[in-house]
Amino acid sequence: MSDSLRVLILPGWQNSGDEHWQSHWEQRYGDERVEQDDWLWPRRGDWMAQLDEALLTDKRPALLVAHSLGCHLVAGWAGHSQHTGRVIGALLVAPPDTEREEFPPQLHNWRQPRLGRLPFPSIAVLSSNDPYGALDRTTALATAWGATVVHAGPRGHLNSESGLGVWPEGRALLDQLRP
Repeated sequence: MSDSLRVLILPGWQNSGDEHWQSHWEQRYGDERVEQDDWLWPRRGDWMAQLDEALLTDKRPALLVAHSLGCHLVAGWAGHSQHTGRVIGALLVAPPDTEREEFPPQLHNWRQPRLGRLPFPSIAVLSSNDPYGALDRTTALATAWGATVVHAGPRGHLNSESGLGVWPEGRALLDQLRP
């Protein structure tokens, strides 16, 4: 990590465990996890406030690294925050389809996705066999956000169970967003 840039980790619902690539990045590269008060019953407004607060604690510009519901956090936050200028780019990995019928009831206030274009460059990494979103639906989300879409092949939800480890391919994509 450069002294002039921060990397903020935005896990999804239930946080990212020790074997998740986000946790590996935090340990290996010194990226900063944005902690949430409630990982099990997440409120969109609370999560957005935590992201704003994290960005305001340091004047350096930031790259956002979101997984799963964290991608929807970025999109919702970008539509409401007055601090989007602090972000220079976002890596959006495995955004779930929040409108699917079997979406967990704990996530009811995330059901309506924000579909506007993000005000900063972004790359969305999508799996062809993600159990939380069909590829056509996740591609439509990423396109609505104005993200460059990268297909990762059949990698599940691109989480711990996907066996990505440190996931150097993902880090290379993040590096593409650096100035």
